[in-house]
Amino acid sequence: MHIVVCIKQVPDSAQIRIHPVTNTIMRQGVPAIVNPYDMFALEEALRVRDRLGGGKVTVLTMGPPTAEAALRKSLSLGADDAVLLTDRLFAGSDTLATSFALSQAILRLSEQEPVDIVFTGKQTIDGDTAQVGPGIATRLNLNLLTYVAKIEKVDPEAGSIRVHRRAEGGVQVLEAPMPCLITLLEGVNTLRHGSMPDMFRAARTQITRWGREDAGIDDPTRIGLKGSPTVVTKVFAPKPTAEPATQLEVAGRSPADVAADLVERLFDDSGDLERLLLRQAG
Repeated sequence: MHIVVCIKQVPDSAQIRIHPVTNTIMRQGVPAIVNPYDMFALEEALRVRDRLGGGKVTVLTMGPPTAEAALRKSLSLGADDAVLLTDRLFAGSDTLATSFALSQAILRLSEQEPVDIVFTGKQTIDGDTAQVGPGIATRLNLNLLTYVAKIEKVDPEAGSIRVHRRAEGGVQVLEAPMPCLITLLEGVNTLRHGSMPDMFRAARTQITRWGREDAGIDDPTRIGLKGSPTVVTKVFAPKPTAEPATQLEVAGRSPADVAADLVERLFDDSGDLERLLLRQAG
């Protein structure tokens, strides 16, 4: 059983800066952390391996050389191998270019040892698009299981997996053939503490680095800014609320009085209330 976990080193969301010209995230000088959602995916992959009594967990990330820190953290928690996809041509990749580069790297990994499951977090905290996981699955023709809250059963002999997927209005229990890609929800497990031998191994391991050619990417126009059709026209932070919240007193008042007070507070003198009443009357 070979499991690949895609993780991402992201800037601390409290200290993100935006490039004034390209409107891309400036990572230089901003503290980096491992995307929190990806850590749940890593833990679940390790649990599947441990439950089966064997297998291999390979952690894959794309980023600058400093992203090695995220891979070493994964190794310290028990991952077996780690690959860093790094090349200056990858800079500025949107979700389309990123999913292409990662899918090519997974293909290269599968040539060495067939991949049965690919895990990702449900999304990243810097982009929040939740597009990369499904993009990888589409490119590799993998069965896609999104928003998974529980891995009920993995059967390597039958080549199938059964999961609980959180959906609107309830939970779906799905069984699918492998290979597959799973995007895991947050809070479904508790991250383990790394053992001392794994920590020493993580510190000593020579991280495998793949450039564009190592990953089998022949066309450079499909990666980086050249392969990213997404155009960010504006990035801005929400404006803070100018007025503090107020409490509506209801004790000892009739429902009609409370409703009238609420309407008066919700609508100002700009005519919003009048337009609402006319719309309802019409």
